[in-house]
Amino acid sequence: MSKERSGVVTFAGNPVTLVGSEIRVGDKAPNFEVLANDLSKVTLEDSTGKVRLISCVPSLDTGVCDAQTREFNETASKLGNDVEVLTISVDLPFAQSRWCGAAGIEGVQTLSDHYNMSFGTAYGTYMKEHRLECRAVFVVDEKNIVKYVEYVPEITDHPNYEAALEAVKSIIKVKK
Repeated sequence: MSKERSGVVTFAGNPVTLVGSEIRVGDKAPNFEVLANDLSKVTLEDSTGKVRLISCVPSLDTGVCDAQTREFNETASKLGNDVEVLTISVDLPFAQSRWCGAAGIEGVQTLSDHYNMSFGTAYGTYMKEHRLECRAVFVVDEKNIVKYVEYVPEITDHPNYEAALEAVKSIIKVKK
């Protein structure tokens, strides 16, 4: 079932078509299947019991995506073992692995949706015109309930890092 979108998303000022349903706070987070850098399959259900910060980017090889992933990598180490930070793009797993090595990324798990756009379709981030993910951030609690959503209106802009991190911290605080 498709939900009406609450806003338009643009890429360099041009509207894009997002495939899939818009996710909203309070929704049960849909499962997905993506590939880790070693080509193993990863699903949302694999990390049930942990808080997940899911950072969705068009490509790690662009300035904003690079900065976004580095920002969440830097803060991931401060969030504790009950939090997983996932960065999802359609970059090939080999390219993600190479990028992580060059960038020194260790606190974020990079995952590829290139194979069948499972994440993009499930979370409404699949940009039909470019076969890329739009820029978005989701926070999912340990019971797979969505607690924070941001579809960045202009793909070339940064997300609201502070709001996403505050959403994670508020879940951790309630758990303690």
